[in-house]
Amino acid sequence: MSSPVVRVVCVVFHPGDELAAFVESLPGASSRPVELVVVDNGTDQSVSAPVTERAGGRLLVTGANLGYGTAANRGAAGAQTDWVVVVNPDIEWAPGALDALLDAGAAEPSVGALGPKVCNVDGSVYPSARELPSLTQGAGHALFSRIWPTNPWTRAYHARQERIGDRRTAGWLSGSCLLLRRTAFEQIGGFDERYFMFFEDVDLGERLGRAGWASLYVPQATVTHLGGASWRSTPAPMVRAHHASARRYLFSRYSRWYQAPVRAALAVGLAAREQVQLRTGRTH
Repeated sequence: MSSPVVRVVCVVFHPGDELAAFVESLPGASSRPVELVVVDNGTDQSVSAPVTERAGGRLLVTGANLGYGTAANRGAAGAQTDWVVVVNPDIEWAPGALDALLDAGAAEPSVGALGPKVCNVDGSVYPSARELPSLTQGAGHALFSRIWPTNPWTRAYHARQERIGDRRTAGWLSGSCLLLRRTAFEQIGGFDERYFMFFEDVDLGERLGRAGWASLYVPQATVTHLGGASWRSTPAPMVRAHHASARRYLFSRYSRWYQAPVRAALAVGLAAREQVQLRTGRTH
């Protein structure tokens, strides 16, 4: 057999039927040899073990819930392939989607990360290629999008994400399905393991950019995101994790001593938003 050109790292936590659907869609996504590594953060491998074995992949059991980025780093460690995919188990690949990403990456040597068009189950397109958030726009959208949907910050934020049909560079790409040039990923030290879940992809995109690598959105590659299958029944921990990561990311961006009032205001606003979302059971 030919040596694999890409390692696909799929991070799972007590997966259901979506993992089998993901694995079944993978062979049609690429004509190239693919190495599959399933990283299981859970305590029960009754689903992940047989699915991975049937697919000819390798199962890595972490022994604890390490979070998404840390588990992805474990799965990517030691890879000899030029490319690494980090992906959720609730993704289904369209035929040729991984090949389209690999072709785009091969043609653009300055690109460190590539992301596909991510479709929801209803056919709508999730805005998976975004600009890095500014303080006013990001905070305004986060704090007011639910109670005042037509606020100017949310309108501006959405306007910056509307080019869903164009191949273009972005500030960051969704970690739900991400192709990474291994040398770029290793250069910046992989995902920041201080993030348990959420914002690890925003942070990754920002650090890639600072290191001189571009992030490229490739809508010719399509995947379908089934959406949060592992936590739908218990969303509260994800709400808390989302806001903890938001605080960490924003505090790191505005870390200078004279920005203490900004951090205080962000902390108050995020705490209020977290309470609202805990009551409604939604993460976004």
